[in-house]
Amino acid sequence: MYDFPTLLIVDDEAATRDGLLMALDDSFDCYTAASLDEAQHLLKAQTMDLVLTDLRLGGNDSGLELIAFSESLAQKPTFVVMTAYGSVGTAVEAMKKGAWHFITKPLNLEEVELCLKRAAKSRLVEVENLQLKAQVTQKQEFKHLLGNSDKMIQVYELLKQLAPTKATTLITGETGTGKERVAHAIHQLSNRSQQPFVIVNCAALSAQLLESELFGHEKGAFTGAVSKRIGRFEEANHGTLFLDEIGEIDASTQVKLLRALSEKTIERVGSNQSIKLDVRVIAATNKNLESLVMEKTFREDLFFRLNSIRVELPALRERLGDIRLLAQHFLHEVCEENNFSLKQLSPESLTLLESYPWPGNVRELRSVIEHGVIMTTSDIITPANLPTQIHSRLTNANETKDSASYIDIHQDSIPSINTDSIFDLKTLEESTIKSALEHCNGNKSKAAELLGISRRTLQRKFEK
Repeated sequence: MYDFPTLLIVDDEAATRDGLLMALDDSFDCYTAASLDEAQHLLKAQTMDLVLTDLRLGGNDSGLELIAFSESLAQKPTFVVMTAYGSVGTAVEAMKKGAWHFITKPLNLEEVELCLKRAAKSRLVEVENLQLKAQVTQKQEFKHLLGNSDKMIQVYELLKQLAPTKATTLITGETGTGKERVAHAIHQLSNRSQQPFVIVNCAALSAQLLESELFGHEKGAFTGAVSKRIGRFEEANHGTLFLDEIGEIDASTQVKLLRALSEKTIERVGSNQSIKLDVRVIAATNKNLESLVMEKTFREDLFFRLNSIRVELPALRERLGDIRLLAQHFLHEVCEENNFSLKQLSPESLTLLESYPWPGNVRELRSVIEHGVIMTTSDIITPANLPTQIHSRLTNANETKDSASYIDIHQDSIPSINTDSIFDLKTLEESTIKSALEHCNGNKSKAAELLGISRRTLQRKFEK
């Protein structure tokens, strides 16, 4: 970007502008302005790296006004000021107001070019430092999250925008994509970061236990309630409550949760006294809540409350460019936990990791790295040290190619579809499944892969 920095030349004398343009056009992407108004218009329309301006711009206008105007710009340019010999005092004032340097007239064009090149280099260093600071800040903000892919950067930008608010947030994504880590990052970036961050796994508790866990209970509220107990909502007061697996809660708890979100109050089990709370709720699910609403197993009004802001986490197979970064991080983490010397992945192992579909996402990747670290007898993790589902990937891929060839070769055995006739789709499906099973010697997993369906789907069709 700095091979040809953008330069705005501002001078009310046409001869000076034209001379500077001819001298500098080979080294800079030059623009010219004859007045303060024209210069301001150009700075609004075009981001400039450098501005070379005369102090006196005709009438009462001054280059100092242009420097002051630039403070309102998103990206302030670097200023070099031209001034007559007798106005050095004014030039010093310009530097106090933000000019990088000044040059006295009459101008030495070689001196001007050298000064501007040095100013451009100084600006480049400044911009790089700002970018570095931004990167460091982002790493500190998202130290529990890893990934530099475009999809993860979009997630980071959304988190920075929503974290300072009080908005209820729904995090969606497949199992193992890091929903709890994202919830924790939102909490850490909010003004509640010094308050409690409380986690409840809604799938791990029965309906009665979950209600008591969330809202607490009074003594004697049910069998075994030998004393009063505050719930997780009260525990998270002024902080953040993270409800994982929100799609698993029963209808009765959904009603109470809806009230807690809409009225900011709760009632302990066995009590009719309302307790006012200030809790930010973040929920997460790997299920399709819209489908659950359509099936009448999840309340639509609760869904709308939870879905105020949604964060959709990409599956690992959608950000394969992050695998090396994640793998290296987990290598350090696992080796440090076990007091091992740092291991390395062989190129073949990395290739396998990047070709694997990762149904268990980031969580599965960490497990695979841990397996490799423990199983290797050297400092290099080879495919043989990886779990079976990883290093058998190439074999499966070759078998899939062979299966595809089989389909091509035997495509004449599949009945052709005549759109002018009516045929039995069920019979065709049964015939195709039987052919696939015969080809795979009864191996249902391989037959399912050949047919492009899951083993569970094949089993269901087989039972029918």
